[in-house]
Amino acid sequence: MTAIEGIVEHGDRRGRLLGFPTANLTLADEAIADGVWGALVRTKPGKWAAAAVSVGRRRTFYGDNGPRLLEAHLLDFNEDLYGREIRVELLVRLRPQQAFTDVQSLTDQLHHDVRQARAWAASNYPGLVSAEADSAAADPVTGKMSYA
Repeated sequence: MTAIEGIVEHGDRRGRLLGFPTANLTLADEAIADGVWGALVRTKPGKWAAAAVSVGRRRTFYGDNGPRLLEAHLLDFNEDLYGREIRVELLVRLRPQQAFTDVQSLTDQLHHDVRQARAWAASNYPGLVSAEADSAAADPVTGKMSYA
């Protein structure tokens, strides 16, 4: 298990526009493998959420030149985390980081990643996720999650 703590920063808001708002942490630790992870995120003392987490440089948009970030999409969660300290525990690597040829391919993969993270969390931390895979949608203005 690898744990990262930090203050949630504003990003490009691209994840929010794609329907996957993220809590972003700058990542200086090069020892953490790039990729998509199943994780637990402590949002405040005693409160945890399951998450699909991307670690890397957002190669689809920035190639190898983007800043290295940890982007956590918390499952079944709808609070504003900007400016709050969180702890992210990377527990299972789901796949390596990759670049996509277009936004639709990326979005399709994000849906798959979230389903995979949800299935992992449901098997290992059933109290943290709902049974409905991919039932969340983000408000593109506020970034808050709403569930069908």
